[in-house]
Amino acid sequence: MPRGDLPIYSIGAVERMLGIPAATVRNWEERYKLVNPERSGGGHRLYTRAQVDQLRFVKERLDRGLQPAEAHRLLGERLELGGDFGSMDQGESAPRLLILLAERDPYAAEYAEFFLRTEGYEVVLAPDADDAASKFEQLLPQLAVIELLISGGTGAALCRRLKEAGVPVCLAISTLDARDQALAAGADAFLQKPLDPLQFVSTVKDLLGKSAFLQ
Repeated sequence: MPRGDLPIYSIGAVERMLGIPAATVRNWEERYKLVNPERSGGGHRLYTRAQVDQLRFVKERLDRGLQPAEAHRLLGERLELGGDFGSMDQGESAPRLLILLAERDPYAAEYAEFFLRTEGYEVVLAPDADDAASKFEQLLPQLAVIELLISGGTGAALCRRLKEAGVPVCLAISTLDARDQALAAGADAFLQKPLDPLQFVSTVKDLLGKSAFLQ
């Protein structure tokens, strides 16, 4: 499956990324039937990178004064032509934001940290859930990447704990297909391991508001 077709973003993440209320996104889905997310086994909507760009296309047209029906008509025409919905800001460099990486496997942690630092992010590692919670309180990172199997499988509880404590964004990862568990715990997106470097970095940038998917 092409990277842009992976359903990984929750509707809450889409709302935060694009500034479109979740209720509006659901209404557009039912009314215009153009951006149709996948449903997880638990019924959660999951959007692909391409669908996020399609919704961004609609929002940009609304910001220019078009009505939703007209914006979706243009979206339909663009889809029929196989148009490119890539973001306009892909050439911008990533800000030096802090990411908390809670990963039990030291080799996987080193691998993920390398790619995040290559993109200009600051990274703090936590090998277990208690250390992750402590470092969050001390450093207040902008995003937490949490391996769901950390500390004997307490990653979901850690994700829920950090979201309640105010972490802006949580990306859950796991070797298991645990999308429903991740979304139920408040995760903004889920990726299954082994991580594809480009997909991983692109997801982080999307969630933080800086897309480099085609960079």
